[in-house]
Amino acid sequence: MLDVSAGAGYTSQLLALAVGPTGTVWAQRSQAGEALTKRINDHPQANLVVVIRPFEDPVPDQAPKLDLVTLILNYHDITYLPVDRAKMNQRLFAALKPGGHFIVIDHSAKTGADISVGKTLHRIDEAIVLAEVQKAGFVLEAHSDFLRDPADTREESSGDAKIPTDKIRASVRQP
Repeated sequence: MLDVSAGAGYTSQLLALAVGPTGTVWAQRSQAGEALTKRINDHPQANLVVVIRPFEDPVPDQAPKLDLVTLILNYHDITYLPVDRAKMNQRLFAALKPGGHFIVIDHSAKTGADISVGKTLHRIDEAIVLAEVQKAGFVLEAHSDFLRDPADTREESSGDAKIPTDKIRASVRQP
């Protein structure tokens, strides 16, 4: 499996535990990061491989067809970087086995919010995520409210939130 935009590697390490010793998790970053390097050095896992690749082509050359790709709490960040998201989503689609899953979790913006709130509020409208990944060929598999928090007004930056943020969870798959 591939964890896109792995940050400091917290989620990647949890996923590596979940796939067990026979699975592999590739933790993708667009550039090396001190926190991820320290985490891996302090807590090495044989089945966790850090890959430095651009977002437009995040899949390592040696990866077989994947069962799962995750992008956790960072899709909104990619919206204001010089990244061709259509190309990224197409590459992720091509990397999955038929029926493979792509899970996107992110801080929810208000319905109808412009994509620019990615940079200002560090949030994204679920409709934008779904439209972009479906354009790459993914089909909606499941929608869940388990990360929703109706008390979040979605008016402040996710980094400044005083309560847990309302989150979207889009589960799409390759047909």
